Amino acid sequence: MTVVVAVAGLTWAKWEPYLGKAFAAARTHSWSGRDILTTGGVRAGDGPSWHAATTFFGSYVGAIWPALVVALVISACVQAFLPRPWLPRMLNRRRLVSSAAAGGAAGMPSMMCACCSAPVAVTLRRTGVDTTAAVAYWLGNPLLNPAVLVFLALVAPWEWTVTRLAVGIATVVGGSALVGLIAGRNTVPGPAAADGVDTGTDEPRGRSSAAVRFGAALFRLCVVLVPEYLAMVLIIGAARGWLLAALEPAHRGVLVVVVAALIGTLMVIPTAGEIPILQGLALLGVSTGVLGALLITLPAVSAPGIAMVARSFGLRATGATAVMVVAAGVLGAAVLSAF
Repeated sequence: MTVVVAVAGLTWAKWEPYLGKAFAAARTHSWSGRDILTTGGVRAGDGPSWHAATTFFGSYVGAIWPALVVALVISACVQAFLPRPWLPRMLNRRRLVSSAAAGGAAGMPSMMCACCSAPVAVTLRRTGVDTTAAVAYWLGNPLLNPAVLVFLALVAPWEWTVTRLAVGIATVVGGSALVGLIAGRNTVPGPAAADGVDTGTDEPRGRSSAAVRFGAALFRLCVVLVPEYLAMVLIIGAARGWLLAALEPAHRGVLVVVVAALIGTLMVIPTAGEIPILQGLALLGVSTGVLGALLITLPAVSAPGIAMVARSFGLRATGATAVMVVAAGVLGAAVLSAF
C-alpha cells in the first residue's frame, strides 16, 4: 500500500513533470523558471512588507504544494501501514558512513525540496531510523536530486554540475556521518507525543484500524508541522529584500561567502529554484565564491525545514546539521572558485 501510494504520488508530483522539464531544457538549453526571490517586484534593500511576504508565499506554495501533499500522505502511510522495524532494518547500519549512504540513496528517488522532505524525515526518526540516516535522507533529496543535476548539466556551466555533485555527496554522506557522531546514533527518540507523530507498532492490524491510524497521523502532521512551516515562509518572504542586499556584487571577499552560505541555509526555495537565482546573480556579476556557496546551501536546508525537524531530530542534531551545511557552502565556494 505505502509503496503504491509513493510511486503514484511521486509520478504525479515529481517524475512526470521533471521529465517534461528535462526534455524542454535539452531542446532549448535554457531554464524557463523565474527567480522566486524577486517575485512581486522585490529588489535588494527593500524593507519587509506584507506585499513581499504574500507574493513570495503564493509563488512558493504554488510551486511546491503537490510535493508537500505527497510527502504528508507518504508519511502518514508509513506510520499507519508499515511495521515499525522495516525502515530501521533498511537504513540503520553499523557504521556511520554506511547509514549516511543508505539514507542519502533512499532520498534521491523522491527528489523533494528540503521542506517537502522534512515530514518524511520526521517520520523516519519516529519509526526508529537513526539520526545519521534520517539527516542523510533529508539532505539527499535536494542535494543529490537526479533531475536537478540533469537540469544543471543542460542549462548551466559544467562547473556548477560538478561542484554540486562532488560537494553534495560529501555533504550528504560525510556531513551526515559527522552529525551522527556529534549528536549520537540514538535510534529511539523521545516520546511521539512531543511532536504529535504516531510511531506505529509491530502488532497485527485490521484494515479499519489502519485507516483510522492513517487519518490520525495525517491530521497530526498537518496540524503540527504545516502551520509553522507556512508561517516561516511568510517571514522569509517578507525579509527577502534585506537578504538580497547582502548578496550584491559590490560585496567581495571571504566574509560575503560566509554570509551567502548563512543566507542560503535559511532561505526556502522550490526544487530547482536555485537555477534561475544563480543565473540572475551571475549576470549581475556576483562572485564565483558566492555562487558556489548558494549552489549548495540554497537547496540543502531552510529555516522552515529546520523548524519542522527540530523536535524529532533534537536540538543538537538540528544545530549540527545547519552548521555543517554552512560549512559545505564554504566548501562549495572553494571548489567552484578553483575551476
